[in-house]
Amino acid sequence: MADIHIEEFYKDAAVALVQLYSAFPRRINLFVEDIAGPDETDEFGLHSRRHMACFGALLWLAEEGLIRYIDTIRQDAMDQAVLTQAAFVRLSAPASDAVVKAASPQALEAAAQAPPTIREEFSSHIYLFREAIRSRSSARISQVVRSTFFSE
Repeated sequence: MADIHIEEFYKDAAVALVQLYSAFPRRINLFVEDIAGPDETDEFGLHSRRHMACFGALLWLAEEGLIRYIDTIRQDAMDQAVLTQAAFVRLSAPASDAVVKAASPQALEAAAQAPPTIREEFSSHIYLFREAIRSRSSARISQVVRSTFFSE
């Protein structure tokens, strides 16, 4: 069985990157609650483990050079966040047919029947991210994030 915190990390990373890609090149405030869901602080004002894991994922994405931000807004958001050039290029790039087929067989079928300009969009990493998030499948989300950023 997979570690649930790793699956949550992949989902948080995917959602954050899609939000930033959708706003690119504008800088936006990236709120943890928009990614991980609502959070109630405890009687001491501390956030839940889930909230803090999502915030940690955002910090990690920045440390690894995928996003930039001006500052944090407490532990609630990243102020003025934007994709780095490397992340933007990677998300915009077409994935290999093997990756597309494994992540979304429907996308591969649709791409085969589409005009060339649309075919490229169906095979882009960002399209696969959106499809995986829409599917709500942890396995698909994990696979797409890994194939986009952690495999050569």
